[in-house]
Amino acid sequence: MIRRREFIAGLGGAAAWPLAAPAQQRVQVVGFLTLWSPGDTPPRTSEFAQGLKEAGFVEGQNVVFESRFASGKVDQLPALAAELVRRRVDAFHVAGPPATIAAKAATATIPIVFGMGEDPVKEGVVASLNSSGGNLTGFTDFNNQLMAKRFDLLRQAVPNATVIGFLVNPNNPNAGPDTKDAQAAALARGLTLRVLAAADEGDFAQAFATISQEGIGALVFGVDPAFWARAPELVALAARHAVPTLYDRSLFPTAGGLMSYNTLRSERDHLEGLYLGRVLKGIKPTDLPVVQASKFEFVINLKTAKALGLEIPRGVLAIADRVIE
Repeated sequence: MIRRREFIAGLGGAAAWPLAAPAQQRVQVVGFLTLWSPGDTPPRTSEFAQGLKEAGFVEGQNVVFESRFASGKVDQLPALAAELVRRRVDAFHVAGPPATIAAKAATATIPIVFGMGEDPVKEGVVASLNSSGGNLTGFTDFNNQLMAKRFDLLRQAVPNATVIGFLVNPNNPNAGPDTKDAQAAALARGLTLRVLAAADEGDFAQAFATISQEGIGALVFGVDPAFWARAPELVALAARHAVPTLYDRSLFPTAGGLMSYNTLRSERDHLEGLYLGRVLKGIKPTDLPVVQASKFEFVINLKTAKALGLEIPRGVLAIADRVIE
């Protein structure tokens, strides 16, 4: 495996590569593929653009993106991937295991750069982190593998909560594996887990009503782009039902949620952009080891804690990377 510091050291001055003049360089086409809908898919960030730029590419000048969204329907991914292959894209940029697997099945020659929160080896995407053994490489932040740490932090912050809710989107292929991880984490800590499924507005309202009715003491959110797109709404529901909640993205405590623990999205975006640029330059994916996250962030919103009547222990505050007051 390769850590970020080792990876950056191995770039050998990639950031210093000069930009080619747009008028003299063929515009390359990247096929972007994801399981989620446009509304649930985070936009390309400035960190992603910076990574591309360091490799010599600027969107709209010498690279453009053709995007395909399956809107939560896994069975649509193969056809969308095949459509991009027919479009003769120069590379794929894919998000999550289902889209990565669909792209891998559609082509053995077009380079594929993926980003995911799961273990790409366990998902069958690559042979190993050091060498993909094919036309794929990318970045994993192992966000879905952080369940035990999230339960530890929640237990320390809300020690009186013995029944914990776990909210998942049943339409997400990761719902099953993530639920198993949550069950194992709860069992190991002597906690009772109550799994709640929600995919749309009516489901969310019912899930939080169940939390109140059953006296669930705290809540952990599963990893799901559909949740990120509804952050203000979900934070408001947690506040209305006065349930201490731990999320997987800092955008939730920024919007008024209690706390979050996750890898830094900016690191992932930057390195995905850089890797995509490198394969567009002709470097083989098999020569680019899969990079895994090295930076993590624990965020606490003290204003929300006070509104919930929680006294966050000093030991928990001491390990927070960011405290919102």
